[in-house]
Amino acid sequence: MTRLLKCQPTVAEFKGQVVKHSSGRERLVKCGNWRLLAEYAEPENLDTQIRSILLQTSDDLNMWRSLTQTFRVDMFCGIFLDSSNDGLSLSPQTLLMLGERGIDIDFDIYAAGDDDEIFSNMKSDIDRVTE
Repeated sequence: MTRLLKCQPTVAEFKGQVVKHSSGRERLVKCGNWRLLAEYAEPENLDTQIRSILLQTSDDLNMWRSLTQTFRVDMFCGIFLDSSNDGLSLSPQTLLMLGERGIDIDFDIYAAGDDDEIFSNMKSDIDRVTE
């Protein structure tokens, strides 16, 4: 994957690998994965973060078509909103880059409010991964 995408992953795990967490907990990897994380941004700039990830990888669209026909490829975005009436947007250029590569975009959207403690804990977990 690294050779095809022409960049180093932030995280890569192989099926059957045992991953040890700093807490001492261990996890068996059930499905291999290759991940490239964006720089943390607050306030968010999702459009720039997505483009920065894509610009680090190969721009060979034939390779991307082959990759997306063989593997599940997605751009996962965890979004933490400070209020229930917040928003974000993606530019046509970024949407085109995703579309040309056949990349699905997945959003997990969390809003502060009813479960502020859960929201804070999840945000802290993301911060630890990106350090």
